[in-house]
Amino acid sequence: MTKPARFRIFHLLLIVVAVMAPALTCAAQETVIRIGVASVGVGGRQYFGGSAGATARAGDYVEQEFRDDPQVKIVWSFFRGAGPAVNEALANEQLDFAYQGDLPSLIGRANGLKTRILMASGANVPEYLAVPPDSDIEGIKDLKGRKVAIFRGTNGQLAIDKILAANGLSERDLKVFNMDAPTAGAAVATKDVDAVFGSMELFDLQDRGVVKIVYDSKTDNPAFGRRSHLLVTEAFEGAHPDLTARVVKAFVRAAQWSSDEANRAAVFELWAKSGLPASAYQQDFNGQTLKFRNSPLIDDFARAQYKAQAEQANAYKLLRGTVDIDSWFDLRFLDAALHDLNLDHYWTRYDAAGRPEGS
Repeated sequence: MTKPARFRIFHLLLIVVAVMAPALTCAAQETVIRIGVASVGVGGRQYFGGSAGATARAGDYVEQEFRDDPQVKIVWSFFRGAGPAVNEALANEQLDFAYQGDLPSLIGRANGLKTRILMASGANVPEYLAVPPDSDIEGIKDLKGRKVAIFRGTNGQLAIDKILAANGLSERDLKVFNMDAPTAGAAVATKDVDAVFGSMELFDLQDRGVVKIVYDSKTDNPAFGRRSHLLVTEAFEGAHPDLTARVVKAFVRAAQWSSDEANRAAVFELWAKSGLPASAYQQDFNGQTLKFRNSPLIDDFARAQYKAQAEQANAYKLLRGTVDIDSWFDLRFLDAALHDLNLDHYWTRYDAAGRPEGS
């Protein structure tokens, strides 16, 4: 090869490197924030409802937080397998954040998943019992010996166990079928099961004449409700405290908007992106304030509830080890977001007994 030819090839290589360098640098600097959700919308829709976390997703709050940072990419993943499936993804290092319920998170933590709870999202969610319209089941006590659908391994299971215990029953007194919400709804409609425990999706079935709701924890004991939260892996939090803070701030903004009674109808319509009609959320929230359900606070009542859940899960031998609840929470980012957004006193804090602080 002649010297001029070698020079031309070298010159072309320099041009290629110069053209590709910015793209390579951009790709190297891109950060992907992976958020997992222990739920999925009707028909596989990539939305869910019923909480401020659902608002953060449907309203693009996280994306808006990073709109001026093109190097940050937000990826949401939804899991029909709920909490257990999210735990598997966390174990495989496929997620950075997760919206998840208390029981699966406890199981994951006890099994060695290194996570930190950042804020509440979807607290105080009621539990309902639905049966076929012509059923003779009128309440919890009538479930003894009946075929009942329960989604085990989710935050509903411990709530259900509390409800059963308060009525002198346990899961052993029932013929339990482990089913997710869509499967359970179909099973009760065809009377393959006698009853189903669930959440706001049961109102849609009732409105369509498929079931009737015979029990709700709202009018029984608020402590029987479900709790969910936003958590982060310790690895991501340690590597990206700045990004963690901004994700939390986005979720807090969503919680504020979702807690404003002036937005009540708009909140339910936004959540309807999940495929569940707004009327189902309206009925689910009937008699409760938006602030009560959409508070991001981890107060003394929340801590007490998590400790009670851990004790109960241990009693049922659902955990392989113990979980130190107090050290599990990392509220630095939540406290900073509340202060920055002037929301320090926006939501009511409750004491360990569930009474408003100072009352």
